[in-house]
Amino acid sequence: MNASKGHFFSDTAVMLGRSMRHILRSPDTIATSVVMPVAVMLMVVYVFGGAISVPGGSYVDYMLPGIMLMTVATGVTYTAYRMFNDKKLGIFDRFRSMPIAQSSPLWGNVISSLAANVLSVAIVVAVALLIGFRSSAGLLSWLAVAGLIVLFMLALTWVAVIAGTAAKTSDGATAFSYPLIFLPFVSSAFVPTDTMPWALRVFAENQPVTPLVNTIRSLLEGQPLGDDLWIAIVWCVGILLVAVVVAVRVYRRAA
Repeated sequence: MNASKGHFFSDTAVMLGRSMRHILRSPDTIATSVVMPVAVMLMVVYVFGGAISVPGGSYVDYMLPGIMLMTVATGVTYTAYRMFNDKKLGIFDRFRSMPIAQSSPLWGNVISSLAANVLSVAIVVAVALLIGFRSSAGLLSWLAVAGLIVLFMLALTWVAVIAGTAAKTSDGATAFSYPLIFLPFVSSAFVPTDTMPWALRVFAENQPVTPLVNTIRSLLEGQPLGDDLWIAIVWCVGILLVAVVVAVRVYRRAA
């Protein structure tokens, strides 16, 4: 059992190194995953922010959690694209013929994607600080925010693995991310859900982004946490478990 585990970890480390080299050779992937969220943040803050009243704080403080999640949804697009390229070039078949843990190529891509997305979110937060974002959150609250965002990243990254492995074209591999990128717009990220029409409000309050945004916002503002925390965790863990199972099956079929 221990030898099997060591085999898996060493194989995953090799695959992680391979994926990280691909990312480092194409730093523009990180830049492009940051451009849209930053552009949306600047536009919303400076164009629409003045018309939206936020009691006790600034609008950039209010909407930053949604922008952070949008950054994650943008970044995982490249995971799907890399998976599709590996399948198209026959890399999957080569991996299958090698004496390695069969899931190690998947985990290598997933972990490298997490590293790239963490950097992207950090850049977005740095830009937010430059335009006025401030938080009274302590270290534990920031660690909790980081934990939730990484859990969300992990769930979406495995969804991206499914999309990239199952897609027939590169456009199909990346198209899955479009609904994910726009989910924050139909949530509590930019305006309170009680200002929305009834049908839209029902959807906004029963999709995963809203409890995540509410929880991150409460942590950053030092407010009490309600049921949104557990709802957000259940959403992320549920998506993650289903995505891992489906991704492994789709990968085996594709290979």
